[in-house]
Amino acid sequence: MIGRRGFLALGGAAVVSPLAACGPIVPESYQGAAARARAPLLEKPGFTALVRFATLAPSGHNTQPWTFVDHGAGLAILPDVSRRTPVVDPDDHHLFVSLGCAAETLLIAAAAGGRPGAIAFDPAGEGRIAIDLGQGQPRPEGLFRAIPARQSTRSVYDGRAVPVADLARLEQAAAIEGVSLRFLTEPAQRRAVLDLVVHANTLQMADPAFIRELRTWIRFNPEQAMKTADGLFSGCSGNPALPSWLGERAFGLVFTPQGENDRYRKQIHSSAGVAVFTGEREDKDHWVRVGRSFQRFALMATAMGVRCALINQPVESPVARAQFAAWLGAPSLRPDLCVRFGYAPPMPMSLRRPAAEAISAA
Repeated sequence: MIGRRGFLALGGAAVVSPLAACGPIVPESYQGAAARARAPLLEKPGFTALVRFATLAPSGHNTQPWTFVDHGAGLAILPDVSRRTPVVDPDDHHLFVSLGCAAETLLIAAAAGGRPGAIAFDPAGEGRIAIDLGQGQPRPEGLFRAIPARQSTRSVYDGRAVPVADLARLEQAAAIEGVSLRFLTEPAQRRAVLDLVVHANTLQMADPAFIRELRTWIRFNPEQAMKTADGLFSGCSGNPALPSWLGERAFGLVFTPQGENDRYRKQIHSSAGVAVFTGEREDKDHWVRVGRSFQRFALMATAMGVRCALINQPVESPVARAQFAAWLGAPSLRPDLCVRFGYAPPMPMSLRRPAAEAISAA
């Protein structure tokens, strides 16, 4: 889920400005598009403004699989099934985690603008997340200020440890009923996670359908990325832009199991640790809760100057997932998200579709 993959990645305490994240490897036109998506939220924001901020949440392959419906005093978030990734996410686990991320982002943004909200999830049918919005005093807390700057930083980190007190702050921020968070910071623990990542990654890359699905979401140059405003732009991981035709050809040459596994070794070895999110039950309700918890974790990390990125292969492969659960000592539970974290400079920001494209009248 939510950002990945090696073809895209060859090669503090304050919130970092989103504009500063857009470095020289992307043109000004791309930087402008990223900045517009992250423009400040006005006081007493309306429905469209809240949707724009909600869509800054992470999603698998940056598919943005959500639809927002205005109900006057509140709104609903529904899955956009046209943006499913059925090979890597056959049961829509990542999709509902992504909806949870968007819902929590909207709740935080609404409270900051003086519209505190309450959330309710109906797992029946299409899986509707209902959010009732009230009226109150604006509360622009630190998590709100981190929303425009949060990113999945898919790079090598600098190896520094995150202080224990900061891990406690991350755990406190991520506290959502029905979700547990476990930190793996010991070298032996990280090696065990790396072995699972390599094993699961090798299994995935042996599946041609997985490769085809992933390729459809890769954007090889700024023009291609700005045309769709979704997917995985290679520049966000430090790669140079390539013409689309050349990128398609190069993809098959450089995207290999050995190359990917070597990249994950470097990334995990350089990280301060790994965070594992697990819901109490394996159902859509708890997947949404996991998304809410992870988004709060990611926003607090951003506010603290800590970077993070998902390494979800061990939770995507059914074989590796069972091994991972057993290793964690909870064989009856499903590990939902696996996240590495540490310190690194920011990377260029990914794009988002205009809010109007994510809004439905029904």
